[in-house]
Amino acid sequence: MPLEDHPLRYALTNELHARPFPSLTAPGQAIYLAIKEPKQAAKRDRARDRAHLIALLDRFGVQHPKPDATHYFGDLGKFRLKWEQHTEFVTYTAFIDNGLARPFDPSAWEVFPEEWLAEAPGARITSAHIVYTLIPEDEGEVEKLMHDWFVPESLAVSRVLDDTAVIGGDFRIDVAGHLRFAVFAQPDTGHRRLGRIVQRVCEIETYKTMSMLGLPRARHISSKLGVIDERLSHLVSDMTGDLAKPDETLSQLLAIASELEQLQTECSFRFGATAAYDAIVNQRVAVLREERFRGRQTFAEFMMRRFDPAMRTVKSTEARLETMTTRAIRAGDLLRTRVDVDRSAQNQELLASMDRRSDLQLRLQKTVEGLSVVAISYYAVNLVVYLLGPLAEPLGVSKTILTAGAVLPTILAVWLTVHSIRRSMEK
Repeated sequence: MPLEDHPLRYALTNELHARPFPSLTAPGQAIYLAIKEPKQAAKRDRARDRAHLIALLDRFGVQHPKPDATHYFGDLGKFRLKWEQHTEFVTYTAFIDNGLARPFDPSAWEVFPEEWLAEAPGARITSAHIVYTLIPEDEGEVEKLMHDWFVPESLAVSRVLDDTAVIGGDFRIDVAGHLRFAVFAQPDTGHRRLGRIVQRVCEIETYKTMSMLGLPRARHISSKLGVIDERLSHLVSDMTGDLAKPDETLSQLLAIASELEQLQTECSFRFGATAAYDAIVNQRVAVLREERFRGRQTFAEFMMRRFDPAMRTVKSTEARLETMTTRAIRAGDLLRTRVDVDRSAQNQELLASMDRRSDLQLRLQKTVEGLSVVAISYYAVNLVVYLLGPLAEPLGVSKTILTAGAVLPTILAVWLTVHSIRRSMEK
């Protein structure tokens, strides 16, 4: 078509098909390994993950994946390898097509050389040994095998995908350091459907473990929140009375708010990831369309009893942290308003005091003004007497009478002059 494609059209479309399900034939087993950096990181080092994968492929002389690939599926001779790179972790799954002479034989993990595992870019977050085989005609045999392979107290078993298969696992780490799962497929179960079931089991275990990483973080900050909550409650209680040092109390509230904001910054990524992984776990369990097998608890019931309480703890801790942060900020705003009101009252008292002082100064000024009129009039009368003195003898007026006659007009003139000057200044 004579129409230009969006630069991301093919990349976005291919992303939907980037992680195909494996096609499996029973009987067989899957060796699953997930590696994660022990430190919290928003993104893995893709170059190290790719180098580690290539090191394994070079041991078997297999072609390398594309430079920007986040998924790989290939035949390594003894087994088929599925590699997936995620935001926080990377997974390796080896599919081995063989019989079940010894189910969950630890020697199956020899597909991953020890020296190659020692160079892994991170630590093992989970590993699982999954056995998939055809279901026996007698379902009692399935229950017997489940009882032999797993711990009955925590065993979860269910029929999945319209009774296409029976899956089971106890979510416990065995003596070899791996979790165990079993898949018993009906003879008419398709190869890709079996692959989807095994893949779903791997995803449930991985995302369950990744979401549980938020629980230790929640427990760690819960103790801190208890101490901070006590300090915050004490400060808020003090605000209901008369504060001796409101500025100091405001500084303490701001310090608490800053500490809570720091905790939110440190935990926001982990808590957000926990919520996302929790949603994926529930979705992966839901798509299995479980049905009860011989009265045993299903995977959904196991998650409800063991997994959901942990997730609720994380969510409640996150909500408590947000609530306390809001409380601290709101208390700081209230106290800041109170400090501003107190300062406004002090400013008003200061202005009133300044008004009183100005009034006193005005009264003093008027008093001084009266005295200054007398003083100026005294000198002005002398000047008038000196000015009119030569005319006193021709007019036959004594100097005393001349002085007395000049006093009142002079005082009046001086008072009018000073009053005029004062009015002009007030305008």
